[in-house]
Amino acid sequence: MKKITILGSTGSIGTNALKVIEANPGEYKAVALGAGNNIDLLLEQIRRFQPVAAAVSRKDLANTLKDRLKGHSKTEILFGVKGFSELAALDESDTVISAMSGASGLVPTYEAIKAGKGIALANKEAMVMAGPIIMGLAKKMNISILPIDSEHSAIFQSLQGHRREDLKRVILTASGGPFRNLSLEEMKGVTPALALKHPNWNMGKKISIDSATLMNKGLEAIEAKWLFDLAMDQIDILVHPESIIHSMIEYMDGSVIAQLGVPDMITPISYALSYHRHRKTGLPSLRLEEIKRLTFDKPDKERFRCLTLALKAIEAGGSMPVVLNGANEIAVESFLNGRIGFLQMPTLIERTMDAHDPFQLDGIEAIIEADAWARRTAERESMRLGS
Repeated sequence: MKKITILGSTGSIGTNALKVIEANPGEYKAVALGAGNNIDLLLEQIRRFQPVAAAVSRKDLANTLKDRLKGHSKTEILFGVKGFSELAALDESDTVISAMSGASGLVPTYEAIKAGKGIALANKEAMVMAGPIIMGLAKKMNISILPIDSEHSAIFQSLQGHRREDLKRVILTASGGPFRNLSLEEMKGVTPALALKHPNWNMGKKISIDSATLMNKGLEAIEAKWLFDLAMDQIDILVHPESIIHSMIEYMDGSVIAQLGVPDMITPISYALSYHRHRKTGLPSLRLEEIKRLTFDKPDKERFRCLTLALKAIEAGGSMPVVLNGANEIAVESFLNGRIGFLQMPTLIERTMDAHDPFQLDGIEAIIEADAWARRTAERESMRLGS
């Protein structure tokens, strides 16, 4: 039986992962759960799955959780970065689903790899910030990192049974988000409520905004570079509004292998946990005769500047992707809080990047330092833009 720790158990990936675990009681067991601030849902999950340990973001939330569980559960309650890191390295677990939102998932993911745990990765920010360090450590520890993002799962599946030296390029597909057909003028009036309504996927707030700006696709391109050992000129991006083809591989002979499926995260979660198997999920079959048409287009990098900024960041290298990620998280937060407008997000990120002199990263401490600098600088830019 695979014993699983879920970092981000109350988010969309985490709740779907628990559905997969619950549907396969003889195959998987949830032994540890890490959440942010949603202690009401975490409380339900603890009562249902009785994990060895659980963690939340703050001490006061941990104390509240302990009080509410008193006499009803033996689950150890931890908190903060230290708590999440302890959870990630727990002896009782052999696999960690890394699904925390944003940069907060970096250190726990790193600690899980150090502890020799298999990783099912949904936290793309860890790879954006520390791709070479994460992959180097995974190689040293001889552990697998299996992708949960639908795009990277599609690439991973399309690579099976083929020689890597025959690979020509990967094609990441993007839905284009809810505003792919809006003009720049129309985008000025976009509100957080509108941006959170993704046409195809049910996702958390941060990733929904990233999808609306196409920053998500830029982050995924950076993640793909490190995860699959690619040059950036081997990665192309196509807008595919139907979200049926989740990504494709082109080989040297012109063959293109694609992974198709209904847009539901249950599929890549299940595959990451059951690899090499494709187990039953209860999802409906893909009915192409009902969809009838699949369409594709190039992304408009002028209207969606966040994608361009992400590609510039990986080209600059060193600490610049860390700064991109930190500035983006502040931009998303500022937009959701009503401090800046939708089109001001790329402006904030670009100003933060322009103020940064990239340096080589020699460890997690340097990454944390660059991230902190990016957040301080982006906060100042957010206040200027919002004034």
